[in-house]
Amino acid sequence: MVRKLLGSVREYKTPTYLTLVFIVGEAIIETLIPFITANLVNNIRTGIDMNNLVKTGILLVVLAVVSLLFGGAAGFSSSKAASGFAKNLRKDMMTKVQKYSFKNIDKFSSASLVTRLTTDVTNVQMSYMMIIRTAIRSPLMLIFSVTMAFIMGGALSAAFVVVIPVLAVGLILVAKNAMPAFRSVFKKYDKLNESIEENVRAMRVVKGFSREEYEKEKFGNAAGDICKDFTKAERIVALNNPIMNFCMYFNMVFVLFVGSKMAITSQGVKLDVGQISAMLTYGMMVLMSLMMLSFIYVMVTISAESVKRIVEVLDEEPSLSNPENPVMEVKDGSIEFTDVNFKYSSEAKKYALFDIDLKIESGMTVGIIGTTGSSKSSLVQLIPRLYDVSSGSVKVGGRDVREYDIKTLRDSVAMVLQKNIIFSGTIAENLRWGNKEASDEDLKEACKIACADEFIDNFPDGYETKIEQGGTNVSGGQKQRLCIARALLKKPKILILDDSTSAVDTKTDAKIREGFRTYIPETTKIIIAQRIASVMDADMIIVMDNGKISAAGTHKELLETSSIYKEVYEQQTNGGDEDERN
Repeated sequence: MVRKLLGSVREYKTPTYLTLVFIVGEAIIETLIPFITANLVNNIRTGIDMNNLVKTGILLVVLAVVSLLFGGAAGFSSSKAASGFAKNLRKDMMTKVQKYSFKNIDKFSSASLVTRLTTDVTNVQMSYMMIIRTAIRSPLMLIFSVTMAFIMGGALSAAFVVVIPVLAVGLILVAKNAMPAFRSVFKKYDKLNESIEENVRAMRVVKGFSREEYEKEKFGNAAGDICKDFTKAERIVALNNPIMNFCMYFNMVFVLFVGSKMAITSQGVKLDVGQISAMLTYGMMVLMSLMMLSFIYVMVTISAESVKRIVEVLDEEPSLSNPENPVMEVKDGSIEFTDVNFKYSSEAKKYALFDIDLKIESGMTVGIIGTTGSSKSSLVQLIPRLYDVSSGSVKVGGRDVREYDIKTLRDSVAMVLQKNIIFSGTIAENLRWGNKEASDEDLKEACKIACADEFIDNFPDGYETKIEQGGTNVSGGQKQRLCIARALLKKPKILILDDSTSAVDTKTDAKIREGFRTYIPETTKIIIAQRIASVMDADMIIVMDNGKISAAGTHKELLETSSIYKEVYEQQTNGGDEDERN
């Protein structure tokens, strides 16, 4: 897993290596300063001339400045390396997610993917910075400090034999007991983000049903669970301070008591004031190094769960992929389903579609109706290969969709989904998702066909009108018409409208369909609708029922042969008399 993540360091290897160099230099200088200071104190006590005193003082100042520069440079390079690593890691994850099929995305909830791209990557970023800086500095400081303490203090350094094991064992036990609580937090973060995402997306529904208090309670419970786990973990981690203080004060008392006694009894022969001062300083360095190592242990252990979740995203292989020698051109918009069965996952017990045989000639207009849950959307999602069939085949332009380059196939198919997604930005920017090279005239023509020009021209800024996130400043019908115009700009070989005119009136719906005949006459048009009026003039109407094609034919044929179609028609037209007169 670590090797997988290190692949995202890339161009930030240089600042990473520089950090290590700067840290080594800082650690060496910081452990030298107490040694020089101790000798200076001893020399002052025994007598030193001013010239040597000034030289030693200047040396200490220079070392302090150099140490400061090394520390500052290490801080700058480590932050650059860690931030760059996190940037690349997020980019790599997002690139992988963009390659996912719907099946892959179904495996991870959107809330979980958001948490992995944000919170988990931030945890890994912090750990990476601590590893290349603190995790190198602390062991070096520990080794150098203990070595210098034994050189300077002799028998007095025996204090470390007691203090280091006690502190090390104590801090490890604290970190080990805190880890289960930290690990459980991440799954609860997913639930919290899911609650936020659901609530914000469905805010109109929440307010429409006056469920604000329920949503607040649900969010409060999710946040409370996280708070509970963090409180438990932080309560355990808080034991670090008393353990640290105990060892620090024990070391100070031991050094001062035993050191003073040795200095007095030996009259400075075995130990002097400067050495006692150095031992106190080295003792503090040792303890602080151990303390920092415990923090690193906690952070790295927390991040281990984040690493696992990130690698799951990076290791997930798209369920759809290009064949070895993909077809790079779609000849026309003809579609053929042969013995198609489909279910959303291999574990599913029931097929969403079964026994589907269907042939659509290029340029035809095909209507699809059916009750809710009859798998109308599932049927059309197989055409641009958003999912692969479980068995059988789907052909477009006379070739199995699995033989095409995926981008080529999807560039030839335009879909307007049930949920109309408009991105933040201007109307023109949203429309150019269909064709980034489209001219202003192209935009206006597509919007005229989609009857979107009627409201765009009434906006003060016209096509430069800003669309807020989620398209909250336009109505449902306006969003539908913008999405249709966006799809038209692709000038696709196949256009699929998945109940995409449900929010517009019947007159506008008819105008849009009439526009299709003149604007894209050679394009195969598939219209999923709840209203019979939206599909009754289609070349062929397919009636879906419980995952199967119940009937297919023209409007008049289905009135005679399909009881389902006739029943829906009569319900929508008061028995059909009114429509026949029109």
